[in-house]
Amino acid sequence: MPNPAMKLASRVSRIDASGIRRIFDLAKSLKDPINLSIGQPDFPVDDKVKEAAVSAIRADRNSYTQTQGIPELRDLSLAEEKAHTGRTYAPDEILVTSGVSGGLFLALLALVDDGDEVLIPDPYFVMYKHLVRLFGGTPVYIDTYASGFVPTPEAIEKAITPRTRLLLLNSPANPTGRIVPADVLQGIAKVCTKHGITVISDEIYRLFAYGPCPSISRWHEDTVTLVGHSKSYAMTGWRLGYACGHKDIIQAMTKVQQYSFVCAPSIAQYAALAGPQVDHTANIAAYRAKRDLMVGILSQAFELSPPDGAFYLFAKVPGGLSGQQFVEKAIANNCLIIPGGVFSERDSHIRICYTVPDAKLKAGAELLVRLARG
Repeated sequence: MPNPAMKLASRVSRIDASGIRRIFDLAKSLKDPINLSIGQPDFPVDDKVKEAAVSAIRADRNSYTQTQGIPELRDLSLAEEKAHTGRTYAPDEILVTSGVSGGLFLALLALVDDGDEVLIPDPYFVMYKHLVRLFGGTPVYIDTYASGFVPTPEAIEKAITPRTRLLLLNSPANPTGRIVPADVLQGIAKVCTKHGITVISDEIYRLFAYGPCPSISRWHEDTVTLVGHSKSYAMTGWRLGYACGHKDIIQAMTKVQQYSFVCAPSIAQYAALAGPQVDHTANIAAYRAKRDLMVGILSQAFELSPPDGAFYLFAKVPGGLSGQQFVEKAIANNCLIIPGGVFSERDSHIRICYTVPDAKLKAGAELLVRLARG
């Protein structure tokens, strides 16, 4: 029985349990479902990365590392940023984190004060609004449904108030798979520079892009860029990523990490040093083909904007049903998807993840079309 004297901190009441995790838990109760809900790569960790991890264990590299991460990985990540964005960061402008989720946690804790407003394009990754609320901030949603799930500079500027502190960008995005084009990013950068807005750019799906994938950090200096090794190398359980940005912000995040995560997992850090040896060309080509397969089938019954990257489709449910109602129909037919309301202030869509074998993917898409028509 609960202790009647127990009192939880009020901040806990500001957030809800993850709707994605509820679906994951439900998956355990179904027999061999068509599971289009899990947002992680389905290819294995590359043998080179596995061997690097094993070698690190055998070399007894099992202790804490520096809070900011091992120097070799920070140097490697700085080189990656230079290659991708053209920006040169100093050694004190990068922090190795426990995944992008860990980086997001640290960045928001370091930057958000009570009452600060954080602009969040809608749809959004489920964690964004809950962490903002947890740390005392106020999420302000920017509707992107009418603009093909790409936030516009005009909509962002319209939402800015004297209390606006941050803009959260995600490109390629979860749940839509859309990439914000360079010209749009330049427009957003001008707006944020004009109003003194810091951008947190979540680029966890950067590797999973089917075309150009620019970073707003190229045009907006006041950007905290978050990049993930966990998704890139299919080692989601190893929890590894990095953050880079102005040294004052990175040093504040490092200070918070000292009293929270302490450091990112040591073995994962050494394993990631093998990352440049991994060729993902075939994996990205496979996901592009899966996207094309799904778009070809689902377009028969669903309205959708084809993704430019990541491995998600965000499809509008036909027939006046809510996303939750359609998900219930799918679950009754042994298919797992996520209702759009988990990622949005409206519940008109569903998120479909296409990281499953092609035969099961095709069967799932055909089932969803039948349900939509039925």
